[in-house]
Amino acid sequence: MRTIDWDGGAVVIIDQVALPHELRTQRLTEVAELVDAIRRLAVRGAPALGAAGALGVVLAIDQGQREGWDDDGVAAAIEQVRSARPTAANLAWGVERVAALVPKGRDDVLAEALAVLDEDAAANRAIGERGADLLLGLCGGDGPIRVHTHCNAGALACVEWGTALGVVRSLHERGRLGRVLADETRPLLQGARLTAWELDRMGVDHRVVVDGAGPFLVARGETDAVVVGADRIAANGDVANKIGTYPLALAAARAGIPFVVAAPESTIDPATPDGASIPIEDRGDGEVLVIAGHRIAPEGSAALNPAFDVTPADLVTAIVTEARTIRPARGERPV
Repeated sequence: MRTIDWDGGAVVIIDQVALPHELRTQRLTEVAELVDAIRRLAVRGAPALGAAGALGVVLAIDQGQREGWDDDGVAAAIEQVRSARPTAANLAWGVERVAALVPKGRDDVLAEALAVLDEDAAANRAIGERGADLLLGLCGGDGPIRVHTHCNAGALACVEWGTALGVVRSLHERGRLGRVLADETRPLLQGARLTAWELDRMGVDHRVVVDGAGPFLVARGETDAVVVGADRIAANGDVANKIGTYPLALAAARAGIPFVVAAPESTIDPATPDGASIPIEDRGDGEVLVIAGHRIAPEGSAALNPAFDVTPADLVTAIVTEARTIRPARGERPV
């Protein structure tokens, strides 16, 4: 099952809000439905958002035809999709790639959107193999490699297979994977809910750890490498990923173990010169102060809730894409 796909005039997604307790799908036939799914994280993860952006252009055209929108109305709907989440480069990339074909007609737009999905699936398998090769070389020895990861960069974050968790899958298939430590990833628990769900289905030995314990476990020698995904990679190699990634990079550097970022080429944004130029989404108080409908902080307390942090390039051992391996810590730049 693909995380996101096209079926008979609808975008079909796995509703990630329902996991791990229920595996359910949603059919989205209107732009507003897709935008809502993106904003509430029913569909999430940089590559999956690229696919959502591509398919969102098709939805806008179809809804415009049904409801009699003019060209400006269709363009406004496409922009709503593009701007639904500001940090992830892939969302805007997917929209812009497919929207460029709108003048050629709906058939060309749909064909390009479907190509985005197929290319993502192939790219992530290539990332998994390249990343596994890299870790086997960096970690040495013949034994299993213990991996620490953060958030969810698995099949649920992509069309299929995964980026960081795609590397884990490839190591697992080769019989070279040890225990995986998965940060719970506060405040929305993508690690505990989603990564653990994927690892369990794969039959991988894993432990869920609280975010604050992650750097200490790295320092204590509980892992051989940290492998994460990315939501945007700047031209200089700075990496934006889910909040809580930066402390793991600091811990890995101190411990002398690899910190590897696995992401498709489409996540690299040549128009963003460095991490300071990456817009960081603030998702508001509710996700931090309320759990399962119950407020856990005093009424007078507010929260800061940045959804992402930025890891400087000099802490990144390698960026693995479907096409190449870049070594930012050695001064190599993606662009």
